[in-house]
Amino acid sequence: MAKIKITQVKSGIDRPERQKQTLRALGLKKMHATKEVEATPQILGMVRTVEHLVKVEEVK
Repeated sequence: MAKIKITQVKSGIDRPERQKQTLRALGLKKMHATKEVEATPQILGMVRTVEHLVKVEEVK
């Protein structure tokens, strides 16, 4: 599987609870926090839920 790098670029404040929980599940706790994860269908679905709050880059 490919790896992706997820960086939180917007705050989770004033967002629905589901989006806050998704950020936590992705391992993003603070602004500008970055995580490298495998690009599984489950992770890509979570990223799609919060795509307006994060930046996604492919890692080679």
